[in-house]
Amino acid sequence: MTATQTRPASPARGLIRAARPRQWSKNLLVLAAPVLSGQLDEGAVIAQTVVAFAAFCCAASGVYLVNDARDIEADRAHPTKRFRPVASGLVSTRTAYAAGSVLHVLALAIAVLAGWQLLVVTAVYLASSAAYSLWLKHEPVLDIALIATGFLLRAVAGGVASGIELSQWFLLSATFGSLFMAAGKRYAEVALDLTDPGLVRKTLSLYSPTYLRFVWTMSAGLLIMTYGLWAFELSAAAGGSTLFVASMAPFVLAVLRYAVSVDAGIAGEPEEIALRDRVLQVLALVWLCMVAGAVYLG
Repeated sequence: MTATQTRPASPARGLIRAARPRQWSKNLLVLAAPVLSGQLDEGAVIAQTVVAFAAFCCAASGVYLVNDARDIEADRAHPTKRFRPVASGLVSTRTAYAAGSVLHVLALAIAVLAGWQLLVVTAVYLASSAAYSLWLKHEPVLDIALIATGFLLRAVAGGVASGIELSQWFLLSATFGSLFMAAGKRYAEVALDLTDPGLVRKTLSLYSPTYLRFVWTMSAGLLIMTYGLWAFELSAAAGGSTLFVASMAPFVLAVLRYAVSVDAGIAGEPEEIALRDRVLQVLALVWLCMVAGAVYLG
């Protein structure tokens, strides 16, 4: 083999790539409830959170494989998606369907280890993903709601797996945060379609950039408001700890930093922004340290 030759990709490696392990970073949302509850230092909670993370990794990868098999013809006509393992023929549709189905079953089996509540949340995630793929991705507004639901269910999964009661403020913040990311994703796709027609689904033409800007601006404002009210409530419950209130600063800055990517139309893959933006990572780390200090040391 010469220096200019490369080893052809194997079906096994293609199958792994089709499962999109980089997307597993989204599943770190299962840590939200255990961290904020102050129980992540308990062995049982750690174990149940790991179970929730593993269940959602299997579930998400299974969804990607099945979707790629279903959308193979559309992907082959797409200028970039045609290089995906299934669309390129590296992984057969039969293999993708089989592997996806196995991962679905495995996700449910893993979820059972943490109790029936996590099983229900995982099953709802799989059902909503199927509804999105089969029908709702072509329905304006409902498609954004389903994308947001995927993020929200991850945050809920960590709580139900560990038996942690989820407060109304947690659910509101998680909901508006999920809607913010989902609307940002759609905004990026519409922006891409305006510059390179044909790169995204024609159904996105039903959205205007103005409407999507309204949605992600509204959800960002509600996210900041609900987190602020939650922070003041937690501060009062902790005897006036200032760290909860102070954590609003890096939180708001992180939202504004992510909004830069949304406004630029490059937030189509939220996990890519999180993995690539060093400033956003620093802000998230500062926020996490403040909250952890208030919860575990306060």
